[in-house]
Amino acid sequence: MTKDFIIGVGKLPRGTRNAITDVAGVRVGHATVDHGDAHTGVTVIVPCEGNVYARKPVAAAHLLNGFGKTCGLVQLEELGCLETPIALTNTLCVGRVADALVTHALREAERDGLDLPGTINPVVGETNDGRINNIRARSVGGRDVLDAIDAAGTDFAHGAVGAGRGTVCFGLKGGIGSSSRLIEIGGATYTLGVLVQSNFGRMPDLAVCGEPIGRRIAGKFAVTEEPERGSVMVVVATDAPLSSRQLGRVIRRATVGLVRCGSYMGHGSGDVFIGFTTANYMSDSANGMPLGLQVLPEAALDGLFRACAEATEEAVLDSLLAAEPMRGLDGTFYHSLSEFL
Repeated sequence: MTKDFIIGVGKLPRGTRNAITDVAGVRVGHATVDHGDAHTGVTVIVPCEGNVYARKPVAAAHLLNGFGKTCGLVQLEELGCLETPIALTNTLCVGRVADALVTHALREAERDGLDLPGTINPVVGETNDGRINNIRARSVGGRDVLDAIDAAGTDFAHGAVGAGRGTVCFGLKGGIGSSSRLIEIGGATYTLGVLVQSNFGRMPDLAVCGEPIGRRIAGKFAVTEEPERGSVMVVVATDAPLSSRQLGRVIRRATVGLVRCGSYMGHGSGDVFIGFTTANYMSDSANGMPLGLQVLPEAALDGLFRACAEATEEAVLDSLLAAEPMRGLDGTFYHSLSEFL
């Protein structure tokens, strides 16, 4: 965890776990595929207690650079809510993972005695892990997704697990990272947590708390200049009462955290942010009655902006520090950042 290595990321206090699951009701689960030349997996973020399709947590999405193959963001942006857990995987397994999320939603509806929905919007994010994983084998299946959901809890592994098993970040081993911040607004304390799937950046650009560590590491290995490629998925959760539009304002501040780490969001990097709140839901109300959503005043959002920036920066560093080194398919050795701190 970054708290063992990094003491200078921002100034806001962290949650108990320093993870996205510090937001009450949020759970995370992994299924890792690791055999032969398959080094990949799926990570699932369950956004609330109970039936996600029935509750529909208020949500938002932002595309910073759209070189990505996500699923479900069009409806998410249009209606401002989630209908399934959020799943992260590799680029060529998005379809398989989306299908499994639909299966899960139908099973939940049947379990809870609800009418089976005729439309379900599965939300899937991805990064391309083809430097370490034989991505064309499409090794993630529906069973892996359901296993990840079943395994979801408040305590979860960080690093080269699940959807982060085969990722590369700033020329080092990437993976799954997470962090959280506490914010006081109007006498109440709110939590904001971030989870990232890191697979972006150039080694010479990596900065840790403002220090140009990437340049020093690149000098050790005579790294050649290459364009930025890969992608990053950023998932933001909060218990602050926000509208979908306000969530969009908050999650865009994840950009600040990525820039502080040294990214310039190159052409080949898909940089996608998804956020949700556990304070507001868009569940269908009887007779079309108003939902009674609550929102914070716009001027009160500054703390959440800072929290999103700080937690994103630390989540990226967490992914780099928690991931053990691995060798790529072409023999390239991807070190862990923990070796240099």
